[in-house]
Amino acid sequence: MSESELLKTRREKIESLKADGIDLYPNDIEVTSTTEDVLNRLGGLDNEALEKIEDRFTLAGRLMAIRNFGKASFVNIQDRKGRIQAYIKKNIVGDMSYSLFQKFDIGDIISVAGRVFKTKTGELTVQADSIRLLSKALRPLPEKWHGLTDIETRYRQKHLDLIVNPSVRGMFHTRSRIIRLIRDFMYKYDFLEVETPMMHPIAGGAMAKPFKTYHNALGMDLYLRIAPELYLKRLVVGGLERVFELNRNFRNEGVSTLHNPEFTMMEFYMAYATYEHLMSMTEELLTDIARDLFGSFIFSYQGTEIDLTPPWRKLTVKDAIVAYTGVDAPVLDDRERSIKYARDIGLEILGNETLGKVIMTIFEAIVEDKLIQPTFVTQYPLEVSPLSRKNNEDDRFTDRFELYIQGREIANAFSELNDPYDQRERFLMQLREREAGDLEAHEMDEDYIRALEYAMPPTAGEGIGIDRLVMLFTDSPSIRDVILFPHMRAKM
Repeated sequence: MSESELLKTRREKIESLKADGIDLYPNDIEVTSTTEDVLNRLGGLDNEALEKIEDRFTLAGRLMAIRNFGKASFVNIQDRKGRIQAYIKKNIVGDMSYSLFQKFDIGDIISVAGRVFKTKTGELTVQADSIRLLSKALRPLPEKWHGLTDIETRYRQKHLDLIVNPSVRGMFHTRSRIIRLIRDFMYKYDFLEVETPMMHPIAGGAMAKPFKTYHNALGMDLYLRIAPELYLKRLVVGGLERVFELNRNFRNEGVSTLHNPEFTMMEFYMAYATYEHLMSMTEELLTDIARDLFGSFIFSYQGTEIDLTPPWRKLTVKDAIVAYTGVDAPVLDDRERSIKYARDIGLEILGNETLGKVIMTIFEAIVEDKLIQPTFVTQYPLEVSPLSRKNNEDDRFTDRFELYIQGREIANAFSELNDPYDQRERFLMQLREREAGDLEAHEMDEDYIRALEYAMPPTAGEGIGIDRLVMLFTDSPSIRDVILFPHMRAKM
């Protein structure tokens, strides 16, 4: 049958049920157990032991399969914990209930109640003495969903993906578990969870293009935050010496397997710490998660073995470029030679870039995707790190690291710039870059500088991309797999 014919048949069935006085959407069910409760408690018992269990269980869920044998049927019911089989027999539930049951469809929400037994094949089954319709499904579930290869349909109709693919539901349970582990880790180290504004008068805290909106009552432009950094550091100034926020950021940029316009980050700031301290914390956090999920520091991601066993490799940006390109290190100390080298290997260079930006162009194009095993990349150029503390030995670079695993940035951290004079100069440098056409450069934030003038203690901060972390730990190839409702282009 075509979809339109199926919808027509179901509408007719609904009208028939209404004419019989059947409430298609009651709300008085008392569920006593989940499928998991019943399976865990009774799954290991044989029928002789089950006969001694007099408990009657009431379960509710989605009807996923019907095998009809005339005066008896087997059905599969799915709730939030899994699936269980139920046996519906006419002479047990009664003629009226069985007649109503015959009008049930795959996808309906139903309840069954009764005692439990095992079939000849050993499957734990609820022998229903009562069955009810709780919510009638007008639309049928897609047929042979497990063979469906239209990924876009799965992303656009996540509710269907969750209904029919247990692995998808399992992935989001794992995501929740990872976030819970992260929170527990932060609480262990005496961090305070906070919430900072989602709408900012100035787009700051990261080099990215913001979403812009307008507040009618205040009569002012606002920006969806690209990062919570500048507000979290204000809290450190205020004496909240260890803070973290686990929430959404928004960046008006491209969509890909690694990027979604809104995404989840965990940012944290720790007074009296350096970026080296955060390397150790990051190692501990990720290995704790791996141990909890896999019982090991070693796991597979898309066919590649990832080994999180500490200590992780550390490379400076320049050393990484030398290691993966073979370029002579002195080339990277000279702007003109670096520009020539970048052009020689096919990179698009305008010619007005600073040395630091040329170095990062080479790094991002050649090195990033080769950093498969966990690697801390350190000493980022000053020009691309406007909020980071200068390195004491070489002030062209900053005390910063990014963590790469599987060729992807997972975390970004640095010792924070807490000198208000230096911070003002950095903002001015960013303003010059905006005037030269870099729309992702920071704007001047006088209020943040004013906060620094009250003195921020020496501090280190870090941002961890939760979606990419979940991708890694759930073997998911796309960020859309780990976001419940990823952004998609409008259907034409």
